[in-house]
Amino acid sequence: MKIIKRSKLRRGGFAGLRETRMVMSPMIFRGQQESGTSSGIGRLVYLADAAFLPHGDTRMHTHHEVDVISIMVKGRIHHEGSMANGQELLEDTVQVQRAGGEGFSHNEINPDATKNRMIQLWAIPEVPDQAAGYKVYQTQPNSRTRVYGGSEEQDDTFAARTVVEVAHVAAGETLEQPGRCLAYVTTGGGTADKEVLREGNLVESKGLIFKAAKDSRLILAYEI
Repeated sequence: MKIIKRSKLRRGGFAGLRETRMVMSPMIFRGQQESGTSSGIGRLVYLADAAFLPHGDTRMHTHHEVDVISIMVKGRIHHEGSMANGQELLEDTVQVQRAGGEGFSHNEINPDATKNRMIQLWAIPEVPDQAAGYKVYQTQPNSRTRVYGGSEEQDDTFAARTVVEVAHVAAGETLEQPGRCLAYVTTGGGTADKEVLREGNLVESKGLIFKAAKDSRLILAYEI
């Protein structure tokens, strides 16, 4: 098991936000991957832990051939864009935007006078030149919510072999994920493989068994 600590990585940012990049896959960052970051898993190529400045925004910009997953950890976001314009994202809301070949434009805005916190992930779709699409989810206590990936026979999530889930784990409970996976502790903490895990730790594991020491939220990524 390998642990990558947010506190050991470079804090950067752009426009009205500051972020720490935890995953930078050579699939899209070849020669530009920051030291100490993870290479990701499957088609998951990017994960950043971001805080928007008070009334900060990303500015309107476009994406093509990427699936953008935004997970609200604290505060709220006002979404502007070519899809679902005006959507409000609250704590524990997850927004997934598929660019496909069609592409989309968006600007994410912090409407408040205090900082917020959002985790953003990118996944490269397995099938190119798809139509743009939009989905939103609300994660729940004591549960795992799949927000990306799965069979083409369902439409609850965008189909992909790379799966992303958000897990809420109550203090004293255990979260298990067999096989190779990435797990990012967004809040709380606990232990895995006799190692202490804290908020801001990214774990590369081959068979994760996480025991929560306090109420925790984790992002899981693995392949099916």
